[in-house]
Amino acid sequence: NRAPRQLIRLEDVTIGYDGKAVLRDLEWSLLPGERIGLLGPNGAGKSTLLKLLCGELQPISGVMHTGQGLAIGYFAQHQVEQLRADESPLWHLSRQDPTAREQELRDFLGGFDFRGDMAAAPVGRFSGGEKARLTLALLVRERPNLLLLDEPTNHLDIEMREALAEALQDYGGALVVVAHDRHLLRATTDVLWLVADGKVVPFDGDLDDYRDWVLARRRLDASGDGQATDAAAGAAAPVDRKAQKRSEAEARQRLAAARKPLEKRLAGIERELAPLQREKSEIETWLAAAEAYDEANKGSLQERVKRQG
Repeated sequence: NRAPRQLIRLEDVTIGYDGKAVLRDLEWSLLPGERIGLLGPNGAGKSTLLKLLCGELQPISGVMHTGQGLAIGYFAQHQVEQLRADESPLWHLSRQDPTAREQELRDFLGGFDFRGDMAAAPVGRFSGGEKARLTLALLVRERPNLLLLDEPTNHLDIEMREALAEALQDYGGALVVVAHDRHLLRATTDVLWLVADGKVVPFDGDLDDYRDWVLARRRLDASGDGQATDAAAGAAAPVDRKAQKRSEAEARQRLAAARKPLEKRLAGIERELAPLQREKSEIETWLAAAEAYDEANKGSLQERVKRQG
């Protein structure tokens, strides 16, 4: 069997800003369907790595190869600020997908909790969480085969965090996530990589092991020990959890498979409901008018009240 075609391959890549290296000598490959969580201290280079992968940053040295047909979706907070404040969610979505019908776009936005008047309201009125939701909606609509997410749950409430985690579980492409949200990382990633001290290396452990690594590193940094990284890694040496991670990934896949027929049924019900809801709204508009209660409309009134019920 042929090896899976790589989406991205880094060969001896060094990246940074103004010629000053942040990460050095990267040898890294990303395969279709891989789900990677990036761990590491603040300022270690996690966001810098995502900027390289999405093309916002070019290597100082080395080569980055990208696979044919690679389509990247990239979420970072600075993209939230690029939304047009005077335009609506519908406007942003229709600019991205000009041939789509308005009702189709409204249905899609409804899945991100932009319903009714809110879909047509100016984005400038929205909260930070609502703007982040809209940015994520625009990203998902592009149907990329690689998602790069930099702290996607900042500003999101608990309900929307859970909705995002479920959506990412169903997503079939490759995923690289930077997040302090431990639940999101547990629910959506299979492999953890550590970004620290100018390197990117596999982290053979889980999030509890990473917490121990951080605590050990802080203790050693506080003591002034120059061997903080190696000693901290040793202090957090985990048992082999590869089987556990594989089991968790299989459980997520089973859950997603079990949800699929229910989601299909739900989509069918929602399609049936849409025209009925429109008809009900029209009836209620008619019933709210004074002429509905004229003697001449007595028959229509009885018929519409019955239909409304």
